[in-house]
Amino acid sequence: MSGHSKWATTKHQKAVVDARRAKSFAKLIKNIEVAARLGGGDVDGNPTLFDAIQKAKKTSVPKDNIDRAVKRGSGAESGGANYETLMYEAYGPAGIAMLIECLTDNRNRSASEVRVAVTRNGGTMADAGSTARVFSRKGIVTLTKQQDGRSVAEDDILEATLDADPEDVNDLGDTFEVVADPANLVALRTAVQAAGLDYDSAEVSFVPEFTQEVDGPTAEKVMKIIDALEDSDDVQNVYANFDASDEVLASIS
Repeated sequence: MSGHSKWATTKHQKAVVDARRAKSFAKLIKNIEVAARLGGGDVDGNPTLFDAIQKAKKTSVPKDNIDRAVKRGSGAESGGANYETLMYEAYGPAGIAMLIECLTDNRNRSASEVRVAVTRNGGTMADAGSTARVFSRKGIVTLTKQQDGRSVAEDDILEATLDADPEDVNDLGDTFEVVADPANLVALRTAVQAAGLDYDSAEVSFVPEFTQEVDGPTAEKVMKIIDALEDSDDVQNVYANFDASDEVLASIS
């Protein structure tokens, strides 16, 4: 049942590093604000807000910032923006499919920043549906293998989450990634908690149906586009269907 994507591993490690940046803090805060606006500020009654706060805490976002975001989103405090989710599609070098998720209060700004980041770094924008068909929405829970002095095995996770109907468990090196239908995300996360396991994040993501192995120069070009996109405050996530050997990824890290 376990799979291993070297790019998924690198992306997870990269996210841990990026999460320490002030820019990434702002993106996490934006997620909290939107979750509170859509489902209310009661964490117990809003699982999306619960997971957004959990992810922010795991990446050391200050509690005061989190609390203010919840208040802005729920209307308890003024100053909240009207954010909307936008999806853009693009192709990287060698036909790599890319899906770019934005959370923005200015459509024109987002469109411009995404187009510039893609085209100036060797990619091309794609028509709606061109690359989206390569990806599927999945609920994903990530958790570390070492918890409270003990090692968590794949069998431990499968046993704990069996009733939540997990589709896959991926080994990402220091962490496991548990994949399920998006409708089962809350049940999956709850099952992990009930088993006494701590998790890093629980969120709906886009997973490629297939990946394309690339060489060093191509991987470097793809990463250049991804880095440029992630420099935009509006870009929340970038998904790409490429993979590369350990040696290639190490050479560009």
